[in-house]
Amino acid sequence: MKTKTDELKESINLQKLPGHVAIIMDGNGRWAKKRNLPRTAGHEAGVNAVREVVRAAAEIGIAYLTLYTFSIENWKRPREEVTALMKLLTRTTRREIDELNRNNVRLITTGRIDGLSPSRRRVLSRAMEKTKDNDGLVLNLALNYGGRTEIIDAVRAISMLVRSGHLEIGEINEALFSEYLYTCGLPDPDLLVRTSGEMRISNFLIWQTSYTEMYVTDVLWPDFGRKELFEAIVAYQKRERRFGKV
Repeated sequence: MKTKTDELKESINLQKLPGHVAIIMDGNGRWAKKRNLPRTAGHEAGVNAVREVVRAAAEIGIAYLTLYTFSIENWKRPREEVTALMKLLTRTTRREIDELNRNNVRLITTGRIDGLSPSRRRVLSRAMEKTKDNDGLVLNLALNYGGRTEIIDAVRAISMLVRSGHLEIGEINEALFSEYLYTCGLPDPDLLVRTSGEMRISNFLIWQTSYTEMYVTDVLWPDFGRKELFEAIVAYQKRERRFGKV
């Protein structure tokens, strides 16, 4: 007997998939609070959602999946929570690397990675090295990421080129500017999913989401899985994207 998830999957037009899906994974804390659990329990549960969504995205042929994993603003959270999040990142990366390889997933990162501790960076580097030859889904973890910071860093880099005489001001355009963003080499997201019902982008991919289709669901991140991802894609495929044209 077919499940709702099976029916949703069958209704997806595989010829019109969003090439790049970005997700703001929100609601871990509220999920835990509803169950009288510590916030860290919500983050642990959120890892299961990540695993299921990565599997589902790879299964149907999504090319790029970007997950808002840790923002620059997240450093302002209580020290105990930040420490727990960093340990969870390291532990999960080590644990999931074999499955990523089995599913032909290539892992990359986006953000001020130098802001992470050397030990965290080493674990991520090993994982990226092990998956670098995979040619399936590209899983991009946005770590120590902030959209405004990304733009400022790009402006600084371009300004240095102008100052040194290697670039003329008149040569600066959207394409060149994009080359100095953290996401250089990645296509802009076609679909941005936000869980937990919040109606904001929270400093995520500000430049890149100018024409991205947004999909907001009240589902908290730990409860988001294959069915919810397929629902978002089906909703996306019902929209007409005009990019400012008639």
